[in-house]
Amino acid sequence: MPLKIGSIIDERYRVTARIGHGGMAEVYEATDFITKKRIAIKLIREDVMKNPINLRRFQNEATIAASLNHPNIVKVYNHGTYEGVPYIVNEYVAGQTLKDVLDFRSALPLQETISIMIQLTSALQYAHEHNIVHRDVKPQNIFYLPDGTIKLGDFGISETISINTKNEKPKEIIGSVHYLAPEISRGFPASPQSDIYAAGITLFELMTGRVPFNDSDPVKVVVAHIREKVPSPKKYIPQCSKEVEKVIAKSTARSFKERYHTAQDFHDDLVILTQNSELLKEKKSFFARIFGFK
Repeated sequence: MPLKIGSIIDERYRVTARIGHGGMAEVYEATDFITKKRIAIKLIREDVMKNPINLRRFQNEATIAASLNHPNIVKVYNHGTYEGVPYIVNEYVAGQTLKDVLDFRSALPLQETISIMIQLTSALQYAHEHNIVHRDVKPQNIFYLPDGTIKLGDFGISETISINTKNEKPKEIIGSVHYLAPEISRGFPASPQSDIYAAGITLFELMTGRVPFNDSDPVKVVVAHIREKVPSPKKYIPQCSKEVEKVIAKSTARSFKERYHTAQDFHDDLVILTQNSELLKEKKSFFARIFGFK
């Protein structure tokens, strides 16, 4: 049920434009009569709504994300139903996703990448402190504003952190295979460490322009995450510093016990990198120094 431009939702929101659509929802720009703010309305697609699992995920995003208030997380202002169809009112984010940026620019400079990751780990630490695991951290779910601010969105498959994770098995293994922590595929519940792993893969991708394991067969990708170490970024960026290499290795360790214990620890190491400008400089090879090659 597409919304018509000019439609009034709950006597509060006037639809002004259609922004686009995703796998689950149509997204519209609207004006809030009360706050006078421009906002975004996500309306679940009717074909998607027929599947109770999809409906639950959409409602899950509305309730979980609405409890979070952080500058690097897309703010959920309200949620409800319009003519029987659930909707979510988000802050309006004027920017592309990091996936869009990578599609256009291939890879990002290290300083820009570290700035993005400092914000992302801050958002994850906040969510984890509020007992929420995102479970789907990846460039497609991170908005990048023109001023360099990032906003983590799409909490559709997020969940509260389990207290007793040792004996618990998830009902289903969900998430994006290229960012899926090895323990998730082995049947362990999602945890802050699995979000940290996905963030580490995102860091690798922003720097190199590619995910570490890529295959048309998702099973092979999952197996690679379980059996193989994430390759060093030096494979693709020979001038990458050892300090940056260590951060990627620790954030993407196959064993969650060897990974950063918290997103704050990850964040702190990224901040340390920014405090030493030499670490962020692109180190040129011998031939580059002599002959001026890039």
